[in-house]
Amino acid sequence: MSTSQNTASQNAASQNTASSSRPTGVRTAIVIGGGIAGPVTATALRKAGIEATVYEAYPELGEGIGGGLALAPNGMAALDLIGAADAVRAVATPVTHTRMAIDGRPHALPALAGVEPLQIVGRGDLHRVLRDRAAQAGVRFEYGRRLTGAAETADGVEARFADGGTATADVLIGADGVRSTVRTLIDPAAPGADYTGLLAFQGYVEAAADLDTEPGVMTFAFGKRAYYLYWKMADGRLTWGANLPSKQYTSLTEARAVPADQWLRQLRETYRDDAPGRLLAERTTPDNLDVTGAIHIMPPVPHWHSDRMVLVGDAVHAPSNSTGQGASMAIESALQLARCLRDIPNPAAAFAAYEALRRERVERITKRGARTNRTKTPGPVGRKAMHVMMPLFFRMMNFDKVMGAEQRYRIDWEAPVG
Repeated sequence: MSTSQNTASQNAASQNTASSSRPTGVRTAIVIGGGIAGPVTATALRKAGIEATVYEAYPELGEGIGGGLALAPNGMAALDLIGAADAVRAVATPVTHTRMAIDGRPHALPALAGVEPLQIVGRGDLHRVLRDRAAQAGVRFEYGRRLTGAAETADGVEARFADGGTATADVLIGADGVRSTVRTLIDPAAPGADYTGLLAFQGYVEAAADLDTEPGVMTFAFGKRAYYLYWKMADGRLTWGANLPSKQYTSLTEARAVPADQWLRQLRETYRDDAPGRLLAERTTPDNLDVTGAIHIMPPVPHWHSDRMVLVGDAVHAPSNSTGQGASMAIESALQLARCLRDIPNPAAAFAAYEALRRERVERITKRGARTNRTKTPGPVGRKAMHVMMPLFFRMMNFDKVMGAEQRYRIDWEAPVG
C-alpha cells in the first residue's frame, strides 16, 4: 500500500472514530500498560468516544524489544477496525503454509480457506505501530509511570504511581501483562501466571544451500530433546524460535543477564541431533539471538473486574504461545471491552457484559495451548507414535470445524451490546 493510501486509510479510521461514537456513562479511562492490549484498548475507546490515557511503567517505548509473534486472521480483522492492520502488514512476514516435522520428517498441515495468512511481526515493530495509531487517534501516553495502587469511589477511580503522582478517571483498565498489578488490586487472591517449563529464544541466520526453506512456510519441529520452529523472513534470513525445557524458572531480566554465548552453548547441545535444528543453533551468533524469556500460561481468573477496574489481554487471559493466538485474543478483548463501555452506561454492568462475551472463548483457546505444550517434549516412544498417528490425525480431523471458530471470529463493531 502506498503512503498516500495508508494515510487515507488512517484518516478514514479517524473519521470513523467520531462517527461511531455513542452516548455512554463512561467518559474517561486510565489504561495501565503500553504493550499490545493497552494501545489497542485506548484506540478502541477513542473510537467509542471515550477519552483514554495510557500509563506505561517503563521510561520509554521498547523499540529494541526482541522476538516476534504471530497475528492470526481474527486478530488482523480486529486491527482493521481501528485502522492499524495495514501498517502491521507492511512490517510483517505472511505465512501461507505450515508443516510439522518430527525428527526431521515433514508433514504438511491443513489450512483454512478464505482467511488471510498468519502474519509474523517483530514485537518491537508491533508496539511502535500500535503506539503510533493510538497517538493518531488522540490517545495520550505517559511513560515512567508505574502503578502502585488504586482507590475506587462511587464516581470513579484514582490511580497511584511510584513517582508519587496520581490520576483520576471514570474507569481503570489493567492491560499490564501476566505480572499484572491491577489483577491483584481487583482480587488480592487472584492466581498468577503459571510457568510452562519452557524458556523462549529467537535466532536469525543467513539462508544457505544446506539450510533453506520456502518463503511463506513455517515449520513446527519436534526434535529429539526439544521443540522449535523456523521460517524465512522477507529479507531472506531464516528465523527460528527455540522452546528450551527448563525446570528452573528464570525471569526475563535474569535470562537477559546471562551472556548470549552461554545460552547458545545450551541451545547447541539441546539441538545437536536435529536437522535443521543443529545448523540453526550453530550458525546463530550472540548478536543474532533474542532472549524472550519464560513462557507463561494464565489459569482461569475468577474475577475479571470490580466496580471501576477491569482486566484485558495477558493480565487476564495469556494462552501459551503454542496457540498462535495470544496477541490476537488481547486485541479482540480490547475491542469488545470498548464496545461494552460504549453501550452500557454502568461500568460494572459493562464489565460483566464484556466478560460474558470473552471468557468462554479465551479459556477454550488457553486449554488448547496447554494440551499442545504437553506434546513438545514427547520422548523417543512418543515421537515414534507421532510419526504414525499425526498424518492419520490430520486426515480424520475436521480442521475447519476445529480452527474455523478461532480464526473466522469477527467483531461487529456497529452492533449494539445488549
